[in-house]
Amino acid sequence: MSPAAAPAVDATEVRRRTRELLAAHPPATTDRTDFLKARFDAGLAWVHYPVGLGGLDAPRSLQQVVDAELAAADAPDNDPRRIGIGLGMAAPTILGFGTDEQKQRFLRPLWVGEEVWCQLFSEPGAGSDLAALATRAVRDGDDWVVDGQKVWTSSAHLARWAILIARTDPDLPKHRGISYFICDMTDPGVDVRPLRQITGEAEFNEVFLSGVRIPDSHRLGPVGDGWKVAQTTLMNERVSIGGSRIPREGGMIGPVSQTWRDRPDLRTHDTHQRLLTLWVEAEVARLTGERLRQQLVAGQPGPEGSGMKLAFARLNQEISGLEVELLGDEGLLYGDWTMVRPELVDFTGRDAGYRYLRSKGNSIEGGTSEVLLNIVAERVLGLPAEPRNDKDVAWKDLSR
Repeated sequence: MSPAAAPAVDATEVRRRTRELLAAHPPATTDRTDFLKARFDAGLAWVHYPVGLGGLDAPRSLQQVVDAELAAADAPDNDPRRIGIGLGMAAPTILGFGTDEQKQRFLRPLWVGEEVWCQLFSEPGAGSDLAALATRAVRDGDDWVVDGQKVWTSSAHLARWAILIARTDPDLPKHRGISYFICDMTDPGVDVRPLRQITGEAEFNEVFLSGVRIPDSHRLGPVGDGWKVAQTTLMNERVSIGGSRIPREGGMIGPVSQTWRDRPDLRTHDTHQRLLTLWVEAEVARLTGERLRQQLVAGQPGPEGSGMKLAFARLNQEISGLEVELLGDEGLLYGDWTMVRPELVDFTGRDAGYRYLRSKGNSIEGGTSEVLLNIVAERVLGLPAEPRNDKDVAWKDLSR
């Protein structure tokens, strides 16, 4: 090791730094936001990130040491479910493709939760085939002028910033004429409209962009290279949805298992066998998620996350269907149809009817199951790719 090289950060050092943070900023007497800012500045937000950006350039596996120390001290977290798009999608993309100025500007308030993010990707005519998007960004001096429509945008009604992909060159094939931007959701040209779902809530939105001016300094990656940048976002998105850390009997399997224990009058042989099967599958998925996170220690997320997201969607739909059936007539009841625009999705805090209806969206959001099956087939199993006749055709010449 050269004299200028810093010593490697190990578990002992991370634990020492965490205890220093707790001593200097006692959670019981420190303002929540002030504590989170101090944690970020101490490099204990995400330890595998660079020094100065909330990390210590340490192995990702050491994050669990930090989290355990802070949990034991009852320290506040950054409410990750509320800011999941920022944490799981925007942050790794900014880290991978952002300038130094962009990283310094956006990562700290993103992690602390001062600024909520949303994702302006899908469009009415470009959902499963995202690369067919039609939202245009036209260069005007130091700015880009953006016009178009996005749809199924979670948290757009709360967001300060958005990650946005738009077409910057219609003369190129669809994958090569896209650029990636950071969009200010407070711009007067941004119109957010609620999309009421089958649950009664308007958790999603459609977003209309009319003459939105985005400075070129808010572009991520080279002009025309937005599809490559977007792949980083999408791979991280699928890991964050399908590979989140949960305890045994966490998630959807928890409520139906508890109902089985509490209500012996509802049990049948058939539902017992189905519950056992789904319980085992849920546990396999949970352990597979743990293995996936361990693989992330050695690199970036790959197509394996698509497989996890596929399992997440299928299991949620099958488990919630079993729960409604197990409850019989009670399963047909629905607690509240009030139209609200929630800050987060709470699968386990609502009734069985809500879980059943909301889980229908799991096979659409974060990549449709059909698209993810293709990704797993081609990029995990190595099967031949489907014929794609439009790969080398200019976007403007495609049939729409």
